[in-house]
Amino acid sequence: MDQIPLPILFGTLALLLVLSAFFSGSETGLMTLNRYRLRHLAKTGHRGARRASSLLERPDRLIGVILLGNNLVNIAASAVATVIGIRLYGDIGVLGATMALTVLILIFSEVTPKTLAALHPERIAFPASFVYGPLLRLFSPVVAVINLIANGILRLFKVSPEDAAAHSLSTEELRTVVAEAGAMIPRRHQQMLLSILDLENSTVEDIMVPRNEIVGIDMAQDWAAILAQLVHNQHTRLPLYDGSIDDLRGIVHLRRVLALQADNNLTKENMLALAKEPYFVPENTPLTQQLLNFQTQRRRIGFVVDEYGDLQGLITLEDILEEIVGEFTTDPATRLKNVRQQPDGSFLVDGTASVRSLNRAMGWTLPTDGPKTINGVVLEHLETIPQAGVSMKLAGYAIEITATQANVVKTVTVRPLPAAARPRH
Repeated sequence: MDQIPLPILFGTLALLLVLSAFFSGSETGLMTLNRYRLRHLAKTGHRGARRASSLLERPDRLIGVILLGNNLVNIAASAVATVIGIRLYGDIGVLGATMALTVLILIFSEVTPKTLAALHPERIAFPASFVYGPLLRLFSPVVAVINLIANGILRLFKVSPEDAAAHSLSTEELRTVVAEAGAMIPRRHQQMLLSILDLENSTVEDIMVPRNEIVGIDMAQDWAAILAQLVHNQHTRLPLYDGSIDDLRGIVHLRRVLALQADNNLTKENMLALAKEPYFVPENTPLTQQLLNFQTQRRRIGFVVDEYGDLQGLITLEDILEEIVGEFTTDPATRLKNVRQQPDGSFLVDGTASVRSLNRAMGWTLPTDGPKTINGVVLEHLETIPQAGVSMKLAGYAIEITATQANVVKTVTVRPLPAAARPRH
């Protein structure tokens, strides 16, 4: 190199630094690509995305060619810088060239390109993928030998390169992706997607209508009382039972009842003949499974039973859909008939009210990992059956028992506490 003019040496050094920056930046860009966005772009026919996706199927080969090229240009840059240092300052110039080259590589070939690639990975990775394809073919023998040795060492630690494409998102990871999507997914759609993921963590027992709130027709009543129920009923499907809800006779659709009335054939016997056999659901069935069961069974209503076969409540297809899309009405007064707002801003709540329904309709955060009703929550917290007037604080809410009956809490007054008064977790 003694015969090479200094300007050419400086130009060569600058080119090597640029190549080093390319290898460093493209490595960061390719490795920080969003793999799911990359797959989407590849499926839409984006050439750069398809090439990058192909390269990332075997990251060991890609890293091998990147590091091979990066080390070659860095070593060559070191040699050129040493020659320049000796030519300019003699032996002392070797130390100066080493220090200067370290600073140059650190700033222009490492930190700057890698930061740029981390911020804009697609703008760096996609063009670079057109370069690495030919480089992989050119250096494939050398890369193969290097990877053979490196993969042998990795297998000692039970790591295989084939595992690179096997990673998938867990439910919690997918939940984080959806929650952090920002403006890319409308807030309403985010809530629906998260609700779908939450279905697998809930059972029919969590959202069922308790048995004491089931609206049905007691066929043991006189005919006038039955007709009055049919006239004033707000549901399209009604359970028919004989004396007790435990003695279910079936489910009848009011449209078919109206058809009988139009033909002047409406009698108890004809109603029972129209009734569809009741469909029973175990109380611990996950909501995701029950949604599929409703679909396969072509049902819209199921009766929830416990492990002893005793009736516990009722669940409908609409109940599950509301867990996903939210309540079908927007007025809290109509969403929960067992919640009444008081003039002082507190809420009078029936003890039978579902905690999940209250949280969803009122925007509260009462604990849902224990009893299902307000009555159950109060009894569990106090560990006794309280008298009217007893107050307590629970999860940021002041709860006062306003009425009890026998061994249950009939009604409570709930008042959300100011944020400063809420317990810190």
